[in-house]
Amino acid sequence: MPEDPHAADAEPDPFTVAQTIVYRQLTVAPKSRLQLARKLAERNIPEHVAEAVLDKFQDVRLINDAEFADMWVRSRAQSRKLAKGALRRELAEKGIDQETAASALEQLTDADEEAAARALVERKLRPGTDLSGPGDRDKAVRRLASMLARKGYQPSQAFRIVNEVLDSQQGPDSGRLQSRYP
Repeated sequence: MPEDPHAADAEPDPFTVAQTIVYRQLTVAPKSRLQLARKLAERNIPEHVAEAVLDKFQDVRLINDAEFADMWVRSRAQSRKLAKGALRRELAEKGIDQETAASALEQLTDADEEAAARALVERKLRPGTDLSGPGDRDKAVRRLASMLARKGYQPSQAFRIVNEVLDSQQGPDSGRLQSRYP
């Protein structure tokens, strides 16, 4: 029996199309519900279809904003050394509610955040950098504190950490930073 010639012209089922889009998105990387909803909207999936498909994926735990937020915080704090403030903003952009974000951010301690900031500053400092000239130290402090601010650290914390790292690496009798390598 020959295939129905009109079947090829039929509109694809929007539920199937939506499911395929969500599967593909989740295959690439974990996503929040809002990110997936935005992707479905971009592809002109009707809102009621998108909600039904996302509910189904959430019911079978393929979409879980709390798990996504926990993973996002661990990953971004480790790889990008972002502070809680920056992570909170990123989670909000991804559609994670404040309560879920706060819960995910609890895994980062203040000590973890400070250690990450110190590591960033130490990595950016070049051994042998001369800070003895007028304004050299101030310039370095501003540059390094600005870098930390872009990563979400509070200004007072950023300036304190930068000054502590500079003080710890500066020779007692010179303005040169001591080399960390013998």
